Amino acid sequence: MKAYKVAIIGLGRMGSTIDDEHPALGPYSIPACCQASDRLELVAGSDLHQDRREAFGKKWGISALYEDYLEMIELERPDMVAITTRGTSLLKPNNSAPSKDFREDSHAEIGAAVAEAGVPMIYLEKAIANTVRGADTLLKACRRNGTVFNAGVLRRFSSWAQVTRDAIERGDIGEPRVVVHYGGSVLMHNHVHSIDTVSYLLGDPEIVAVRGELHPRDMKIEDNHLAEDPRATFHIQFENGVEAYSVPGGPVETEVIGSENSIRASNTLNRKEVAIHLRAADKGNGKPDWTSIPVPDLPDGTVVACLKDLVESHESGRPSKANIEVSHRVAEALLTVPESHRQGGAWIHLPVENRDLYVFHV
Repeated sequence: MKAYKVAIIGLGRMGSTIDDEHPALGPYSIPACCQASDRLELVAGSDLHQDRREAFGKKWGISALYEDYLEMIELERPDMVAITTRGTSLLKPNNSAPSKDFREDSHAEIGAAVAEAGVPMIYLEKAIANTVRGADTLLKACRRNGTVFNAGVLRRFSSWAQVTRDAIERGDIGEPRVVVHYGGSVLMHNHVHSIDTVSYLLGDPEIVAVRGELHPRDMKIEDNHLAEDPRATFHIQFENGVEAYSVPGGPVETEVIGSENSIRASNTLNRKEVAIHLRAADKGNGKPDWTSIPVPDLPDGTVVACLKDLVESHESGRPSKANIEVSHRVAEALLTVPESHRQGGAWIHLPVENRDLYVFHV
C-alpha cells in the first residue's frame, strides 16, 4: 500500500507535544499518529518560531524544517498537510484580540493557501474560521482544487458517536425530533464540537436557521468584533424538522429524542467511561426502560481515525467525514450565534447576511 507524505504547519501542542501532556490520549499529536500508521510518513514541519522548529526536529527526527510553509510545500511536495496553528498567530498567554481592528483568521487563511498550493489532503484544526467570510474563502479554495478535507472536530470520529448515529439511522428511536446538548461552554473552542456532534448524529442535514445568546446576556458586540471567545447557548433548526438546543449546565452529554424512544450519550469526554443508553417510551408504569448499548474500543484514537478517513476518502473518492461542505455548514451556524445575540436573540435564516462578524479564537 502507498504511504503518503505528511507535513505539519504549527509545531505546538497538536503539532508536536500534546502526548507529553496527556499520555492517556495517545497517539494524539499528528506526529504520533503518523508513527502509529503504516500509511503516513512525517517528512517536514513549519513554524514561525525557531525554538519550536528546533524542538520538533529533535523530538521527531525531522530535518526538513521551515519558517515559510509555502516554501515547505513547494520543496517537500507533501500529500497531506496538517494545520495545527492557533486560530491566530498570537501565542499564549494572548487569549484575546489586542484591539478591535485585529481580525486575523489564520486557520481559514492558511487552509485556503494550502489548498491553492495543490496539496491533496488537509487536516485543519478547529475552529476552521473566525468569520463566515473566512469559511467561505476556505470552502471555495477546497472546491476549486478538489481538496480532501477534514476538520479537527474529533468527536465525530469516536466509537460512541458512530454507535449513536447507527442506532438513529436504524430507526431505534423512531423519527428524530429534538436534540438536547448539555454542558456550558465557550463558543469557538468548545461549541464547535457541540454543534458538529449534533449535526453528525443526525446525518449532517442542512441547517435552516440559528438563534442563540452570549453570556452574560448584556454582552455588547461593537464594530462587528468580539475580542474574546464568549460563553454561549444555541438553538438550531435543521431542514428535516429536527431542532437542537444547548443547555448551559451539567456534564457534557447529548440526547436525541425520537418519535418512539430516545438515545443518550454520557461521559463523552472520557472514551474509557463513555456510556450510551436507549430509553424506551413510558409504557404506562411511569418508569422508562433504559437499555445500555455497548461501545467498542477505538484502540488508535480519534486523531488516527480522522487521518485514516482522509486517506480512505482520497483513495476512494467518497466524501470524508468532516469534509469541507459539512465543516463550512457547522462554521456558519456557529458564527451565526453571536449575530443572533446582536439582534436580540432573533432567528437568523441561513445563509447569514452578516458574514464579517469576527470572533477571536485561540
